[in-house]
Amino acid sequence: MPCIKIIDSVKLYVYAKDHNPPHFHAIYGEREELIEIQSLQTYIGCLPQKQRKKVIDWASNHQDCLMQKWVEFNPF
Repeated sequence: MPCIKIIDSVKLYVYAKDHNPPHFHAIYGEREELIEIQSLQTYIGCLPQKQRKKVIDWASNHQDCLMQKWVEFNPF
């Protein structure tokens, strides 16, 4: 899957044929966090607090875009 955004070296992905709830993957080095799109709560994993804050700040302003990508890649 193509990276949809890079924030302070954190790569954000929405995977095709992924499981519910709608979420995106934030990957920073060896660390990964799955974040629910609607609530912006952690589904599983963790990022360092500094990087997580930047990701959440960006995602809170782009939830519609993230959900559009989720529906595009997961049309079921």
